[in-house]
Amino acid sequence: MTTASAISAGERAAERPAHRDGNVLRWLAAYTASMMGDNVYYLALSWAAIRAGSPAQAGVVMAVGALPRALLMLGGGVIADRLGPRRVVIGSDAVRCAAVLAVAALLWLASPGLWLLALLALVFGTVDAVFMPAVGALPARVTSRDQLARVQGMRGLAIRFASVVGAPLGGLGVALGGAAAAFGCAGLLIAVSLPLLLSVRIRDLPQGDTADTADSTPWRDLVAGLRYIRRHRVLGPLMLAIVFGDLGFVAPLNVGLALLADQRGWGASGMGWVLAGFGTGAGAASLLLAVRGRLPHAGHVAAYMILAGSVAIGALAFVPSVVAAASVAVLIGLLVGLSGALCGALLQTQTDPAYLGRVTAVGGLISLGFAPLSMPLSAAAIGAWGTGPVFVVSAAVCGLGGVVALAAPGLRRAELPR
Repeated sequence: MTTASAISAGERAAERPAHRDGNVLRWLAAYTASMMGDNVYYLALSWAAIRAGSPAQAGVVMAVGALPRALLMLGGGVIADRLGPRRVVIGSDAVRCAAVLAVAALLWLASPGLWLLALLALVFGTVDAVFMPAVGALPARVTSRDQLARVQGMRGLAIRFASVVGAPLGGLGVALGGAAAAFGCAGLLIAVSLPLLLSVRIRDLPQGDTADTADSTPWRDLVAGLRYIRRHRVLGPLMLAIVFGDLGFVAPLNVGLALLADQRGWGASGMGWVLAGFGTGAGAASLLLAVRGRLPHAGHVAAYMILAGSVAIGALAFVPSVVAAASVAVLIGLLVGLSGALCGALLQTQTDPAYLGRVTAVGGLISLGFAPLSMPLSAAAIGAWGTGPVFVVSAAVCGLGGVVALAAPGLRRAELPR
C-alpha cells in the first residue's frame, strides 16, 4: 500500500462512527466481558464470605477490597499515564483473572476459610486501583476525539448490560457449583477480554501532548495532574460538580431507598421495581448519547439535568405508591444518567490524553472514596429525622452540582466536539 493510500485509509477510519468501527467494537466487547466478570466476582465473593462466616465478617471481607481501591486510586492514575492505558489494562486483567481462577481451584479442592477470600479481595481491590484509571484513559487512544461522547454512551450501555446479565449468571454459577463455579465463571469472563484487548489498535499521542518529562518522578506526575485539574477552566469546576452530585445521589439511591421501601411496606420486590426504573432511565440516557454522538450546549444541559434530577430525588421520598416511586425512579435515572454521561463525555474530551489516567483517577476517587462516606451518615440521619428531610437535604446537595456548573463560565459554555 502506498503512503497516500495509507493516509486515505486512516482518514476513512477516523471518519467512521464509533459504533461502526471494528477497533472500538473490539474494545467495547473486551470491556463488557471484563465488567460481566466483575459482577459475577462480587456476587461470588459476597456469597462465599457469608457462607464461610458471619454477616459482620462478610462485611469486613468486602471492605478489605474497597480500602486499597480508594487509597491507591490516584497512584493508579499515574501508572496508567506513565505506562500507557492498554498495557495497564491488559496486565490488570491478567492478574485479576489469575487470582480469581486460583481461588476457584482452591475452593473446589478444599475449604480454606475467610482468610483466602480476604486475600483475594485485597489483591482484586489493589489491582482495581490501577485498572479503573487505565480503563478511563483508553477510549481516547482507541477512537477520534469527536467520537468520545458516543463511546461514553456505548460504555454506559455496556455497564448496564453487564449488571443485568452478570448478576444472574453469577447466581446460576452458585446454584450449579457453589462459589467455586461462580469464581471460575468470573475468571473466564475476564480472560475473554485479554485477546480482544491485544487486538485493539492504539493511537499515538499527538505531538506535544506528552505532559511529563522523561526524568519526572511518580510524585511529580501526581502533583502535575492535580495542578492540571485545578487550573483547567472546565475540569476544575466539573470535578466539584461531580462531588456534589455524587454526595447527594449515592446515599438516597442506596441506603435511603432500602429504608424508604421498608418504611412504606414495599418489600424487597418493590425496591427491585424502583431500582429497575432507575436502571431503565439511566440506560435510555446512555442510548441517547450513543445514538446521537453529541448533544449541543453540553455544559448547559448537564447543569440543568443535575438540577432537575435533584428535584426528582427529593420527590422520591413523598410518592404514595411503589408504582409512582418506580416512575419517579425512571425520571431520576434519565436525568441523572444523562448528566453523568455528559460529565463523563466532557471529562474525556476536555482532558489532554496524557493526563487522562490521573483525571479519571480523581473522578473515580470521588465516586468510590468520598461519596460512599455519606451512606452511614444518611442512614443515621434517617433514623433520627425520617426519610423526607434527609432526601430533601440530599437533593439540595446534589443540586449544588448544577449550581456550580452554571456558575463556572468555562463549564457552562463547554461543548462536545463535532
